[in-house]
Amino acid sequence: MKLGFSPADELFRQECADWLNGQMAGEFRDIKGVTKLTGSPERRKEWERQLAAHRWSCIGWPVEWGGRDATLAQQVIFAEEYARAGVPGRVNHIGIELAGPTILTFGTQEQKQRFLPDIAAGRTIFCQGFSEPNAGSDLASVRTKARLEGDEWVVNGQKIWTSLAHISDWIFVITRTREGSQGPKGLTFLMMPIDQPGIDIRGIRQINGDAEFNETFFTDARCPADSLIGAEGDGWRIAMGLLAFERGVSTLGQQMGFRNELDEIIAAAKANGAANDPLIRQRIAKAEIGLRLMRYGALRMLSQTDHSKIDGAALTYKIQWASWRRNLGELAMDVLGQGGEIGDQADYEWDTLPNLFLFSRSDTIYGGTNQIQRNLIAERGLGLPREPRGAA
Repeated sequence: MKLGFSPADELFRQECADWLNGQMAGEFRDIKGVTKLTGSPERRKEWERQLAAHRWSCIGWPVEWGGRDATLAQQVIFAEEYARAGVPGRVNHIGIELAGPTILTFGTQEQKQRFLPDIAAGRTIFCQGFSEPNAGSDLASVRTKARLEGDEWVVNGQKIWTSLAHISDWIFVITRTREGSQGPKGLTFLMMPIDQPGIDIRGIRQINGDAEFNETFFTDARCPADSLIGAEGDGWRIAMGLLAFERGVSTLGQQMGFRNELDEIIAAAKANGAANDPLIRQRIAKAEIGLRLMRYGALRMLSQTDHSKIDGAALTYKIQWASWRRNLGELAMDVLGQGGEIGDQADYEWDTLPNLFLFSRSDTIYGGTNQIQRNLIAERGLGLPREPRGAA
C-alpha cells in the first residue's frame, strides 16, 4: 500500500491547488464555503460546467469521455485539494461518481455515447432512486415496479431520500420487473428522464433547514427500452457494482472536509477556553486518531485492484466514518457550549459547527444504516450465517 506521493504527484497537487484557489478567489468566490447542497443551485451548475471546460470534472475517466485518465494518486490529490480549497460539494456528484462509472463499467457503447459526454460536461445532472419508504437500507425489498410496453419501460412506485432530484435531469432507478419475485432476484436497473408527467418530486425539509432530499413518485413514468443497464433482472449486480464506486476516491476528499471541521473545532476550543478541559482535549485527540486511521483504511481500500466489487475494507468504511462524524458533531456542540445553540442569522442559517452536528445525525442512517452495515460485515465480509428474515 502506497502512503506517500511522488514528486510528480506533488507537482500535480500544486497545479490543482493553484487552479481551485484561483477560482474560489475569482469568478466563483461567491460560492466558496457554501455547505448546503441546495445553496445557489444555478451557480453550482455553472461551476460544474467550469470544471468540465478545464477538464477537472471527472479526471479519473478516460480522455475520450471527458476525463484525464488520471492515476489513482492524482484522483486522491484532486479530491483532497478540492475540499481544502473550500469548494462546495458537487451537485453532480451522483453523475460523476456513481452513474458515470456504472455506465463505463456495465453500459453499452451506445449508452456511453448517449450519457457520458453530457455528464462530464455538466449538462446532465443525475440523482439516485434506490431507497423506498419500506426499503431504506434493505435494497432487496424494493417494490417499485416496471413493465415493458413496446419500446418503453413503464414504472410505478415511490422512492425516498432522492438527493437533489428537484434540480436533476435523470434518475437511475432500481425496479422490480418480474412479478412475484423477492429479494435481489427480478430487479432491473433503469435510467429515466425526470422531466415528464409521470414523475412527481416533493421536497423533504431537514433538521438543519436544508431541503436536499425528496420523495419521488412514479405514476406510469416512462423511459426507452434501451435505457436499462445490463440485462433485465440483472439490477442487483449492477447496484452492488455502483455501491462499490460509492466508496471510491471521493472518500479522501470527504476526509479532507472532516479535517477542516476538526480544525475548526480545535480553533473554537482554543478561542473559548474549552481546550483547558482535559476531557475535551482527550476527545479531540481521539477524533484526530480516528481521522488518521480512516485515511489509512481508505488508502488500503483504494489499493484494491478490482473497484467493481465491495471488499471487506469497503464494508467497514461506511460505519467507521459515519460513527466517527456523528461523535464529531457532538464534540463540536460540547466545545461551543450553549452559545452554539443560538443562530445569529435567519432561521436555520447555522454556522459550520452547529450545521455539522445537525447533519451528522443522519450520517449513520443514509447510505446504509449502521445496523445494516453490521449485517453486511458479518454476512458478506466474515461469511457468518444470515440473520433470520421475517422474525418478530
